[in-house]
Amino acid sequence: MKKLFAAMLLLVAGMVSAQADQVYKHDGSVLKGKVVRLEEYTITFIYDGEDAENVVSKYAIEKIIYGKSGRVEQVTDKIVVKGEDDWEKVVILEDKAYIAGLKKEGEVRGKTGLINFQTGNTGDKKAAKKLKMDAAKLGCPFVLLTADKATVGASSNSLGGSQNIKTGVAYRY
Repeated sequence: MKKLFAAMLLLVAGMVSAQADQVYKHDGSVLKGKVVRLEEYTITFIYDGEDAENVVSKYAIEKIIYGKSGRVEQVTDKIVVKGEDDWEKVVILEDKAYIAGLKKEGEVRGKTGLINFQTGNTGDKKAAKKLKMDAAKLGCPFVLLTADKATVGASSNSLGGSQNIKTGVAYRY
């Protein structure tokens, strides 16, 4: 009788855990619980046995397997940055919610020289490229932009009178 009761208990526990959603992160970890809400850049999730809602960036998530239906939803592809040559793969993020579930690596910066021969738009692109290159050196596929400044010198209507500075924090899986 005890064996039958134990077997039934294991069966019921297995059925309950089979109902849990599984969120597979790019870092290899798996979150088990209930996906409450999918938004454009984030997932709201509740762990099994808890009531608190947790927000995770979609950038940190590979896929979700829904417990009730078994449906698999691909969320994002993993971005692999091996060095400075992969700078074009780096994604610049502008909202703190987009980094939830990612790991902070360090501060990065991109700027143009005060005396340069760039127009405003070209200088902005050059500063963004340098910011991405700085993050790629750290092997980080994401940068949370913390400051974006354009300073203008005395000769604002001619080439060479402006400087673009972008600062951010690099993140990895």
